[in-house]
Amino acid sequence: MTSSVLTRWEPENAVFWRAEGERIAYRNLWISIPALMLAFVIWMLWSVVAVNLDRAGFQFSKNQLFWLTALPALSGATLRIFYSFLVPVFGGRRFTAISTALLLIPALGIGFALRDPSTSYPTLLVLALLCGLGGANFSSSMANISFFFPKAKKGLATGLNAGIGNLGVSVVQFVTPLVVSLAVFGALGGEPQTHTANGVSQSLWLQNAGFIWVPFIVVASLAAWFGMNDIASARASFAEQAVIFQRKHNWLMCWLYIGTFGSFIGFSAGLALLTKSQFPGINPTAYAFLGPLVGALTRPVGGWISDKLGGARVTLWTFVGMIAAVCAVLAALPHDGNVGNFQAFLAAFIVLFALAGVGNGSTFRMIPVIFLTERQRAAAGRGDAAQKQALQDAGKESAAVLGFSGAIGAYGGFFIPKSFGTSLEMTGTPDAALYCFIAFYVSCVLVTWWYYARRNAPMPC
Repeated sequence: MTSSVLTRWEPENAVFWRAEGERIAYRNLWISIPALMLAFVIWMLWSVVAVNLDRAGFQFSKNQLFWLTALPALSGATLRIFYSFLVPVFGGRRFTAISTALLLIPALGIGFALRDPSTSYPTLLVLALLCGLGGANFSSSMANISFFFPKAKKGLATGLNAGIGNLGVSVVQFVTPLVVSLAVFGALGGEPQTHTANGVSQSLWLQNAGFIWVPFIVVASLAAWFGMNDIASARASFAEQAVIFQRKHNWLMCWLYIGTFGSFIGFSAGLALLTKSQFPGINPTAYAFLGPLVGALTRPVGGWISDKLGGARVTLWTFVGMIAAVCAVLAALPHDGNVGNFQAFLAAFIVLFALAGVGNGSTFRMIPVIFLTERQRAAAGRGDAAQKQALQDAGKESAAVLGFSGAIGAYGGFFIPKSFGTSLEMTGTPDAALYCFIAFYVSCVLVTWWYYARRNAPMPC
């Protein structure tokens, strides 16, 4: 399909952008967003399925359940490392379509496995790992979209792609409790599981948690294949992209992104089970979707504000706010016979999600600016050809860093729920995990201030 390949792409050229670039770029963005949303749906499926396993006849310990919610983040983060570099190798259109279609594997696998309560725990662990395919798509999606937009619009474009894509976390946590209570697919979906609550027998179709997404994944894959574009000038081998491993700012931004996106995805994975363990009288599925919803909606805001004020300043104050929010969570938890305050606990987490969303947008706004500035500094005084090459190199490097930092940041999705599980198992409370998060956020404040936000910082952005 040669017509899908863009042989000329100059988003920084104002005439080209107005004439044809803007229309093409936004078409690719609008197709990318729902595909990424479905990827997040599959990635976070276990965050809501795990809470319902006991109702469907599965009997696992609290720590086993936290493993099921944590493993998708572990595999997703690891796969992201590879996905980060594949768009310039295969092309954005082709890779978006294929990677979206791969989501059918965990969706169908979970659907069939959850029909039978005798399905073994190792089988469920494998399916949890396969859900990492959804998490991996983020890196390739963000790298791809970053190629389409000029510097002045990258913050908003990547914020929209990631922010609305992140809504998949809320969508899965809101939709799943509804569809598992109904025979959506009739006899095709299989027999329901039954459980008794307050003396009343109820039916549950937990398999619908996987099956319901299958038709949407098929449509999104076809839309990507027939509607998106590959950019010829964005092609690069792995060796060309691997130069980012020599860039100090790649590793610094990975650290900061663990603090923002790692927090968003980690709290998304662990909040329902944490709520269930600390406030047993509360139905966690009724509230779990609120935090990820707020975090997803504030991500584009973070990108937009950073376009105006600078990403470093926004990121700095975001981490300061996150420290305060975690302190509020600690204050709201049950302690020493005190039953705790669920309303304050939920409010503090919603604030934490909102700040993480803003930080996701602001850090991803920082990355293209940092690498464009760095390459332009290196090309200074070497003529127009060197400057043009610097623009191309900066685009490839920043795309690779967007993907790679997204990969490293996603490990937070494993460590946060696993930290909760370990802290609860060893001490009986999640306090130790929360104190570790505060210490990490303090380190993020220091890194942001020293390298990017202070007066005379080495790389102001």
